[in-house]
Formats: sequence, structure tokens, C-alpha cells
Amino acid sequence: MTTSNNSDRRVVVVVVPDAGTWAPPGRDSEAWRLAMAEDTYEVIAALDRVDVAVAVAGDENAVAEMRALTWPGTPTYAVDPDRPVLHAVELAGPAAAVVAVSHDVPDLPGLLIGKLFRALSNADVAVTPAEDGSLAAVGVKLPVADWLVELAPTFDTPLDLLEARKPRRHAVAIGPGWHRLRSNADLARLDPGLEGWDATRSILRHS
Repeated sequence: MTTSNNSDRRVVVVVVPDAGTWAPPGRDSEAWRLAMAEDTYEVIAALDRVDVAVAVAGDENAVAEMRALTWPGTPTYAVDPDRPVLHAVELAGPAAAVVAVSHDVPDLPGLLIGKLFRALSNADVAVTPAEDGSLAAVGVKLPVADWLVELAPTFDTPLDLLEARKPRRHAVAIGPGWHRLRSNADLARLDPGLEGWDATRSILRHS
């Protein structure tokens, strides 16, 4: 859903790697990657007053693969695997702020995205830390601050590094934490009674 002008436009981009990494035992890593990405996208697509996009750190074939899982008209594009977050932010177009979300948070509460946008009224960057020490989501106020351009954070950038490099006290805002699905221990954090994450749930039910 598009807002009235670029000065208050907010964009959420789901950032997807071009290949699967970890997958639960007995599951295909590519099917797992796509299932999580589809569910994460569905969470974001249900949010009000934001525009939604998908960025794939891969070639046009990988982009086409993801495009088939999104609603018609959703911008889907390739980004540099070495700087996927900031490249996704740059390609999102003119906006007040952009939140980049890792593909492996299929049960992420949409409320956490709203908290990042609110935090960006005062911060250069706002993050949702993951329980494994990585980042589940990275929000960036536009134009991107020079120190962030230089650092080029990814979802694996340690929070301590962001804190160490910030040029002023409130440049980095830290939202409530969540979990990414990157190990067997992470699977235990999924709530079977929670609606959503249907594609991920289907993969887990069938080996």
C-alpha cells in the first residue's frame, strides 16, 4: 500500500540469499530457503501503510524464482551479495525510511517492524537483534548516513560493531529481539499455535 508522497513513504524489503544454507535434517535446503522467504514475505505484505519489495542476493534466475512466490506487482530485484542490506535499501526508491528483513523470520510479528520505523525518527539505523547474535531486521533512515555507507552492515554484523561505530549516542536504536531459523534449537522457538508460516510449517511436517 503506497503512501501519499516520498517524504513519508515507508518500505519493507525482504532480503533473500540466492542459495540455501542450513536446513532441518532431512529437508532440502532450497525448498527450506524458499518456504521461509515466502512466509516472511507474507508477514510483511500484510502490514498497513508500507510498500513491500523483495531483494535477492543472486542472479535473474533467483529473482524469477522469488517473483513466482509474491503477489503481482511486488518489486523484486537482484542485489549485491556483499552488501545486500544497503543495496536493497538503495533500490527501494525514494522514501523516508526502509526496513530490510532477513528471509528466515517466517513468524516475525509485524509489530516489530512498526517499532523500527518509529525508532528511525531519531536514529540513523534501527535493528531487531536475533537471539543468535545476528540481526533479524535492519531499518535505515534515508538518506543513508555516511558512517552506515562505510560500514555497510549485513544481517550478520554484530550489534557491538554498530554501537562502536555510531557517531552519536542515539544513532543506533535497538528494538525487541526475535529469532532467525538457523539451527535445530531455533525450531523450538516456533509456536505451532500461531497462525501463519504455512510454507515453513509444511516443510517441517514432511521430510
